[in-house]
Amino acid sequence: MSGLYARVARRPSRAHVRRVTPVPVERADGRVAAVYQQVERDFGMLAPPVSLHSPAPQVLAACWVTLRETLVAAGRVDRATRETVAAAVSAVNSCPYCVEVHSATLDGLLRPAGDAPADARLARVADWARAGTARTSAGQVAPPVDRDEAVELLGVAFAFQYLNRMVNIFLEPSPIPPAVPGALRGGVRKVFGRLMARGARGDRPAGAALELLPSAPPPPDLGWTAGHPILADALARSGAAVDAAGRRSVPESVRELVTARLDSWDGQPTGLSRAWVGDAVGDLPAADRPAGRLALLTAFAAYQVDDEVVAGVRAGGADDRALVELTSWASMTAARRVVAWVPLDPAPPPQPS
Repeated sequence: MSGLYARVARRPSRAHVRRVTPVPVERADGRVAAVYQQVERDFGMLAPPVSLHSPAPQVLAACWVTLRETLVAAGRVDRATRETVAAAVSAVNSCPYCVEVHSATLDGLLRPAGDAPADARLARVADWARAGTARTSAGQVAPPVDRDEAVELLGVAFAFQYLNRMVNIFLEPSPIPPAVPGALRGGVRKVFGRLMARGARGDRPAGAALELLPSAPPPPDLGWTAGHPILADALARSGAAVDAAGRRSVPESVRELVTARLDSWDGQPTGLSRAWVGDAVGDLPAADRPAGRLALLTAFAAYQVDDEVVAGVRAGGADDRALVELTSWASMTAARRVVAWVPLDPAPPPQPS
């Protein structure tokens, strides 16, 4: 994807973001400018799921480091397989924006010259990725790849467990403008997929984003990255940056509440009602309850966050940076818990009858 396309895409990309105001490219400096430059170079355009984080520069860098070193950087697993995991996880997490982007990209990668037959291997990968979103089903589907490849794919699942939550809160439901008539959306989606696929082809060397964040010791819950030093380093740096943001912008009582509920969560949806949130925050100090509502919904049902929930946190004095830091902490804390359920050992070969 050309630099011209990246520049043309900047303005409509900003229009996708809601509830916070991303830093415009022309006003970006320091860490924000460095991230923007890498995103346009390696992703092909300033992706709104990344730029929405720009009011919080460290969290912006953490988001990009995570996304680049899992989905974008070269590894043992091809990009189409990674996109399969991104789309599958996004579907389970009810994130229509990410489903549309990554399904379209996958179609563009698989069908450069017309329709291609379904790939049975990718179907098995998608089954494994979907099963891994719940504790009760994660152990029932072994990865259809070897362990080293499974670690790379689990990294992609981790990235989208994080991003789906942020995107559901801060982006519109589709990358295609709502003004596009329904009859034309299929064609627009195909063109969009071809453009995204063009940007997805070619190798990007692993580790190029690490310089954006200081080094950090690997936490025990990310031990599944062992044997993959660049991935382990990337997620340790990102996790430390988001943890620091949480300490700044999430009240301690809220962090304790979200962590405790994640300890007993099985990954199942919370249901249509949000009554559980009101019950859950009842013991918090009154001043912390709006942040508690937003953090809990972000972690467990981000698609249920609405303007009223965000306004409650704003009323307590939270600016764009605090909103991004609060939701980023809740998103990443949930993502780290979910991927710990997923098996990495491949299925044993079938035994002869």
